[in-house]
Amino acid sequence: MMDRHRPIGIFDSGMGGISVLGEAIRMLPTENFIYYGDSANAPYGPKSKEEVTQLCEAICDHFVERQVKAIVIACNTATSAAAEYLRTKYTDIPVIGMEPALKPAVEMLDEGAVLVLATEMTLREEKFLNLCDRIAKEREVLKLACPSFVALVEEGITQGPEAERVIKDCLGGVDLSHVKAIVLGCTHFVFLRQAVANVVGSHVGIFDGNYGTVKHLLDLLEARGEHDMTKHEATIEIINSGGMPLVLQSQKLLNIYKPL
Repeated sequence: MMDRHRPIGIFDSGMGGISVLGEAIRMLPTENFIYYGDSANAPYGPKSKEEVTQLCEAICDHFVERQVKAIVIACNTATSAAAEYLRTKYTDIPVIGMEPALKPAVEMLDEGAVLVLATEMTLREEKFLNLCDRIAKEREVLKLACPSFVALVEEGITQGPEAERVIKDCLGGVDLSHVKAIVLGCTHFVFLRQAVANVVGSHVGIFDGNYGTVKHLLDLLEARGEHDMTKHEATIEIINSGGMPLVLQSQKLLNIYKPL
């Protein structure tokens, strides 16, 4: 197999990264993908950095055995905890991480605050604090951990009254009157975009990092001469540590993913 035909490995703490896979399929339709959802160990947010790193390393070892040509950490939490270590270990393979889409949110606003919804680990890690310092020094950034959102998506609940009720409960302590943008800082949350919009109103911009992450992947593959542009039937393999029912649920989420 020529190098450019090797698959791309994408992983997440569960099914949230399916949204990144969906964006990757849209932008790189001739590439082969292996998606690994670690639902058996979800959520990653409350875990220690060391535990998350060990889980990520085991998944990446599997990808290396499968001879992937790139690895995408489709999880803001795992990126915060493990990206630096993974890049030092897998030096021959590009490792692409996620970060909350704070920059486009800040650039859109003339006034008002940005609300970042993410996991506990993403919000407390130095990576995110540095991002805020670099991008949003003169902008009010509100931070809110929403672990209940992860549980919703893992259960396949992405819209409707139940999803909106959980979102309202999570946002209940936030003064939304001056919030002009919301950043979905977890790939799980992307599936709740419409439900979040229904709760906060159409006047609030909603941002996620999926497009930027996949664009970075594409740029790296092209720079390495490994972007597969040949016409063939691309393969998409979905693995879930929680078993076959969650694989089927992941496939269902992939079918409903609607990128911007």
